[in-house]
Amino acid sequence: MRQALLELPPTDTGLRDSAFARNRDLPVHRWVPWIAGFSAQFVGDCLTKYLPESRKNNTCILDPFAGVGTTLVEAYARGYDVIGFEINPYAALAAKVKLQASSVRPKALAAHINGFKTFLKQHSSNGARNGNPRSVAPIGFAGRMELFSPKVERKMLLALDYINSIGVPTIRDIFRLAFGSVMVSVSNYTYEPSLTRRCAVDKKPILDAAVDEVISTKLNLILKDIEWLQAEKKKLPNSPDWKVYADSIFSAPAKLKRSAFVDLIITSPPYLNNYHYPRNTRPQLHWLGLASGPGYKAAREHESFGQFWQTVRDLPPVALSFRLPQLQKVIDSIRSLNGGKGNYGGAGWANYAATYFNDTFRFCEVATKLLRPNGVAVIVLGNSIIQGVEVKTDDFFGRIAELCGLAFEDNLMLRKKRTGSSIIQSSVRVDKAAHKTVLYESAVVLRKK
Repeated sequence: MRQALLELPPTDTGLRDSAFARNRDLPVHRWVPWIAGFSAQFVGDCLTKYLPESRKNNTCILDPFAGVGTTLVEAYARGYDVIGFEINPYAALAAKVKLQASSVRPKALAAHINGFKTFLKQHSSNGARNGNPRSVAPIGFAGRMELFSPKVERKMLLALDYINSIGVPTIRDIFRLAFGSVMVSVSNYTYEPSLTRRCAVDKKPILDAAVDEVISTKLNLILKDIEWLQAEKKKLPNSPDWKVYADSIFSAPAKLKRSAFVDLIITSPPYLNNYHYPRNTRPQLHWLGLASGPGYKAAREHESFGQFWQTVRDLPPVALSFRLPQLQKVIDSIRSLNGGKGNYGGAGWANYAATYFNDTFRFCEVATKLLRPNGVAVIVLGNSIIQGVEVKTDDFFGRIAELCGLAFEDNLMLRKKRTGSSIIQSSVRVDKAAHKTVLYESAVVLRKK
């Protein structure tokens, strides 16, 4: 199955489709559905195209926005040392669990899967003794309706009882990840693609579900993939190292305490589209104990790359921290629009755009420090439309990188038309025949001089 997918032909750029959807059929990558990511095949093509064949040992791959670990897993499975930074605690957990899977004992995991099924069978029936769960639903998750129906919630809490009793941390984390990856599928919410109530998209609520079967099916899939991963690792001539930091890439200089050691960066930062990543993982953050209290404090949305329009719209005018006249002109144009709407008009969105590109500058400074001479960064980006104004984020990203001492080597078109929404005025994103702007996706290639 994996080999068949890898044989899909690259485009004329030498890189295959970057869409994460292809990962759903690949071992390890398929453990967690993730809307914001790219394909393992794309990562593999980048490794082949931008790493010198003469180096293998101590070659380091960095993903500054690691998500659920696609870049890290693919590079690690090929024998490269990997480092990832991911500010979302749930995504960081997923990346960590995938990378530590090569050290898990399959027999021990299988025994716990059987124990889990037995435990839920004994405790989840209405007449079962000691059937009341010890775990309690978190109070921080607040929505227009309850996350789970009462029968489902009781079973999910019992599942947490078993998970919390597991004494082996690596196996407990695997169970937590399996729980998180399927929980929305048995809830009264759905991904369309963002988290929303089932009733809002004409779907019936889930009054009951076979929670034991849903979770154990995911666990058995993970077990199968772990056995595959461990067999693949035995073929490697070396034992690569890995590290995942549940933190922002801006903390990298202080945490790593070294410079000029990264050979290749493969990543995709948040797009300039105000997509609220913490909101999409709200169930997992609260039910896995990764957040406390209401909202998204554990996801640290105020520290996210580019932040969100909601966090900066009410600030005084945000200025660029660097000089780039072409970009300043675009931001001034946005700021001049829809003045009657206050910060809901151009003023608030101009603040958001300026904050995003200020963080781009900060990121490029960090990348310049971490890359070896002649090291490469491949940054997957897409253009954006704000208040009807197209912002060619990819081109500006490359120009900003040049200000930080990196060479803007290439801008490779990956998809000429991508699925997505423009900001505020979606009607401006239509097909080319109507002479309107179309959203696309490209790979910005930067090189350390």
